[in-house]
Amino acid sequence: MGVGWRLAMQTALYGRDGFFVRQHDGPADHFRTSVHASPLFAGALARVAERVDAALGRPRVFDLVDVGAGRGELITALLASLPVALAGRVRATAVEVAPRPAGLDPAVHWRPDVPAEITGLLIATEWLDNVPLDIVETDEHGRLRKVLVDRATGTETLGAEADPADRFWTSRWWPGPGRIEVGWPRDAAWADAVGSIRRGAALCVDYGHVKAERPVLGTLTGFRHGRQVIPVPDGGCDVTAHVAMDAVAAAAGVPHRMVRQWEALRALGVDGSRPPLDLARTDPAGYLRALGAAGAAAELTDPNGLGSHWWLCHTIGLTDRGTMLW
Repeated sequence: MGVGWRLAMQTALYGRDGFFVRQHDGPADHFRTSVHASPLFAGALARVAERVDAALGRPRVFDLVDVGAGRGELITALLASLPVALAGRVRATAVEVAPRPAGLDPAVHWRPDVPAEITGLLIATEWLDNVPLDIVETDEHGRLRKVLVDRATGTETLGAEADPADRFWTSRWWPGPGRIEVGWPRDAAWADAVGSIRRGAALCVDYGHVKAERPVLGTLTGFRHGRQVIPVPDGGCDVTAHVAMDAVAAAAGVPHRMVRQWEALRALGVDGSRPPLDLARTDPAGYLRALGAAGAAAELTDPNGLGSHWWLCHTIGLTDRGTMLW
């Protein structure tokens, strides 16, 4: 018997032996993100943290919160990338439902929920795409009905008509009939996260779409061991769907800026240009290092790959919004 996709995803990803909870492997074993691609990504985010810190007047304690922290890869790289003057004032928190990984810096607080009061920077990289949601589909009579899924096989059937909350969200944020990924749970999750910022900024980095570009057939998919697979919600693979970024942005209810990752990273100094050939003659080792960095930067800023991700930033209580990020 099938269940709604939201319940199926919740169990498959965050249940007792869910994909993000089990300890024998981690997300990095199954898919590649900007965090895993290059330390240049953490370096760019460290510059964001520096700018937020300056806009806050360099408070005594600067909160640095990583939501959807995986195995702590990003928060570890961020702490290593910060200047000493800021690193000494940072209170680092990793938000993740999985158990604390062995060997993580003891200075990093590990918890399953976002802290209630944050002064500093909250970062969520590829978190919202894994917040469970329901899927509805237009039947032959033009009615929106919930899509049910068999948790063991991934087989789908149509169930009852969509409930009022799903219909309300769809009427505002999805441009037409078809297969619709109902994003209000992501809106609520992000609004709650942004609401925890007393002064500072919240940055969401994720793959997604805006209303004019919603995919008719949806984006729900799975990943296992680096390969895209059918999204079977049995706990054995990642189950993910693109984020309706404009809906998420509006839900927070505070000013925002949203650009593609390639634009944000280039503004932060991540450049995929090849080093000059003259360097190969004068400093061969330096040329090879620069060439490697350029390759990593090119991957992060590729408009057809990781560079197509969205950066959504909200600022709260900062007087100088124009210079704080990029």
